Amino acid sequence: MSVSVRRQSYGEVSGADSRDEDRIAQLPPANTRRWVIRRKAEVVNAVRAGLISLEEALARYGLSHEEFESWRGALARHGLAGLRTTCRAGGRF
Repeated sequence: MSVSVRRQSYGEVSGADSRDEDRIAQLPPANTRRWVIRRKAEVVNAVRAGLISLEEALARYGLSHEEFESWRGALARHGLAGLRTTCRAGGRF
């Protein structure tokens, strides 16, 4: 009997018997440069679910603690719409 891994809303990954390494493989690539809403949500939810640690996420994606916390807060307060950026003012989006 096999269990499929499926994506849920907000970039969450679930599967009753799926292995963590399979779930980690579904995260955005470490060399991600274009952070669309879905990718941000996947990383935040992976940390929240304990799939990877905050330190691993920061190192893997080259994020600052402040940047990650802004994603986490925006997702918690406003859902996916909170992760949307509207302008590029010299920062990384």
